[in-house]
Amino acid sequence: MQKGVAVIHYRGVCQLDFLTYLVTGISLGSIYAIIALGYTMVYGIAKMLNFAHGDIIMVGGYASFIMTSTMGLPPIVSIIASMLICTTLGLFIERFAYRPLRQAAPLAVLITAIGVSYLLQNLALLIFGASPKSYTSLVSFPALKLFDGQLTITGETLVTIGASVVIMVALTLFIKKTKAGHAMLAVSEDKGAAQLMGVNVNFTIALTFAIGSALAAIAGVLLCSAYPSLTPYTGAMPGIKAFVAAVFGGIGSVPGAMIGGILLGVIENLSKAYISSQMADAIVFGVLILVLLFKPTGILGKKITEKV
Repeated sequence: MQKGVAVIHYRGVCQLDFLTYLVTGISLGSIYAIIALGYTMVYGIAKMLNFAHGDIIMVGGYASFIMTSTMGLPPIVSIIASMLICTTLGLFIERFAYRPLRQAAPLAVLITAIGVSYLLQNLALLIFGASPKSYTSLVSFPALKLFDGQLTITGETLVTIGASVVIMVALTLFIKKTKAGHAMLAVSEDKGAAQLMGVNVNFTIALTFAIGSALAAIAGVLLCSAYPSLTPYTGAMPGIKAFVAAVFGGIGSVPGAMIGGILLGVIENLSKAYISSQMADAIVFGVLILVLLFKPTGILGKKITEKV
């Protein structure tokens, strides 16, 4: 009888461990989803890959860190200021790095994006140094305890998951219900035709970069709050994985970015828990390869037929 009780208890512990890994994976995936939304919006509308997007996350982390730790500002003020700084940076990058290349070959734009990424990383190295900064979480939401306290979901996890859902819904409504959103859809379909219909293409693309950069700031705060270490390379790998998530879900699709991000986070976390922490990244990219082999457009992506 005691043996049976032990088996039941063991299974319960295993199930709770799995739930813990699953919730943590969803939380990590929600951060990837917020970052991926920036990638998918820029690609869907401007048809370019902004590989500096991950480094804007790092800038958002440093901005909120300085305002909270050095200037002593309240967390909400730090977050808003960080969003404004990242939005300004995104607009500056779009205006002076990408807009002059609007008619250039895709390879030139890609190389420029990589160059901007390294520029931001090295500027951060010069200003802040290479040593990690200990980031104090800006989330003060209370933890949720389930199963008589055996399963604890942190406040950072709850806020991250909630924020990703709210952002996705807000973006979807913005694109479908507002005039600016309709302009984005028109530009994504055909820039030339949209311009002939009176749409300001430059403003629309700049607005897309502004929204994506503001989301990167939020992602930077949430990422550093959940994993409290900040370096000039903080946004590099999450940025790459978020791009993978965007492709995974169907780049250009807002719900696809959300689904891709969460699935990626869950796969990564479960791989670390049950297979190997060293192999987790390889498994994530391996899953992407399999998805692209069987469904090149991603989970929610649509096949586009080009007319010749």
